[in-house]
Amino acid sequence: MINGLLPQNNEILAIANPLLGPDQGLANWFHGRLTDHFVMFLRALSEPGSALWIGLVVFVGVVFFAWKKNWVSLATLVIAVPGGMLLNELIKILVHRPRPFSTGPFVDWAGYSFASGHTIGATLLYGQIALFLVPTIKARHWRTLTKCSAVLVVLLVGFSRIALGAHYLSDVLAAILFGSAWLTLCVVATKPVRRRAAALPVLLPEVATPALVPVQIGASDLIPRR
Repeated sequence: MINGLLPQNNEILAIANPLLGPDQGLANWFHGRLTDHFVMFLRALSEPGSALWIGLVVFVGVVFFAWKKNWVSLATLVIAVPGGMLLNELIKILVHRPRPFSTGPFVDWAGYSFASGHTIGATLLYGQIALFLVPTIKARHWRTLTKCSAVLVVLLVGFSRIALGAHYLSDVLAAILFGSAWLTLCVVATKPVRRRAAALPVLLPEVATPALVPVQIGASDLIPRR
């Protein structure tokens, strides 16, 4: 769909890779050491950044926030993750950088290289999940663990894409940078909305108060009976 929005001669938008030498050297080093078992391991590391997995997690998140009627968080999730990944697809077409390896026994990808789709998807998804969870966690060590876990998943996904030969190192670094910048923009843009939502009064259900019925007491009622 994006291809239809761009001119057919979009090769003129191609951007040369200034780190082609180091990038290609690292890609060649890993490519010469790939084995069947190593590739299986690397593909498992890549899976948390796959479009299928990210789509499933986002769907669960959308259903959860809709059930909770938390429309601000729902919109934030959709704009941050699928929205950022869609922008990355546009960047791929504009930059037009070829993959390190387009043929070979372990090649199972197509499209362009810059920036890494798996890495930016992982950055957006697990970064946004951390942004949702950290403010709700009271213990400092659990907050630190949540942040470190998100960073670790992103780094493992990025490493796997480089080692597989699907992306250059600069593709992965750019994806992390773009993803972090997009998350920051989403946080800044939604902060006023979140403040207004937090300031709304909580409407409690009305509870019927018992009516006070006046009771007339005579003088004879005050005399104790034997």
